[in-house]
Amino acid sequence: MLCSMLAVAGCAGSKGVKPPKPELAVAPTYVARDDEQVRRLHGYQTQLALAGSELQAGQLDSSERRARAALKLMPARADAMLVLAAVAERRGRQAEAGQWLQRAAEGSPERGDVLNNYGAWLCQNGQAVQSLSWFDRALAAPGYATAAAALSNAGTCALAAGQGERAERDLRKALEQDPGNVQALESMARRSFDQGGFFEARAFVQRRLSAAPATVSMLQLASQIEARLGDKRASDQYLQRLKQEFPQDAGTTTRVEG
Repeated sequence: MLCSMLAVAGCAGSKGVKPPKPELAVAPTYVARDDEQVRRLHGYQTQLALAGSELQAGQLDSSERRARAALKLMPARADAMLVLAAVAERRGRQAEAGQWLQRAAEGSPERGDVLNNYGAWLCQNGQAVQSLSWFDRALAAPGYATAAAALSNAGTCALAAGQGERAERDLRKALEQDPGNVQALESMARRSFDQGGFFEARAFVQRRLSAAPATVSMLQLASQIEARLGDKRASDQYLQRLKQEFPQDAGTTTRVEG
């Protein structure tokens, strides 16, 4: 859920370019204040870029120091908080990660990506119902370029919250915008299977397996779907793939008879 946190080096708004000087003389205090603002922004961007690079390299201590230094320079900026949340998550400190994500989301109501991140954290930490309002806020944010991600998250979390109709609505919207959205395809396959729509579930699984490498759960589901449809040969073929591609997990598979 926090992989988007890693690409933070270029997310800090202004590029730190000093505005052109006016032709008329200006008060020295204005120039000093402007220069200080530019220096702080440049310092923030530098520390943030280093924090992101060190996070990707697994250097958590130095990444945290850099992110805190950036946040000290510009306390209202969300991207440094996202790095701190990612550091906390990698250390297994889920509650701390959530606190940083909540702070970032509450302070950046116009950032769809930040709102989506907090919603995903809530859902992953047993608060699926509460997560849905944050996905709604993300989708309402102006200029949110990756709405399919929030729709996919919202649909998946609506399933977890027992809101099947909303789940299907959001998942289908996600697939309209991004037909290869892996999470939406997986969730729709499970939704269709649970509803007894095995032919539709088969179609979603086939699309999912074409969109990205197979996983244990998808091969298991594919085998179960074929068993429900009465195609023992296809079911066994998926089980054989499971043994070949994931031998360490093949022993946990249970057959579903049609």
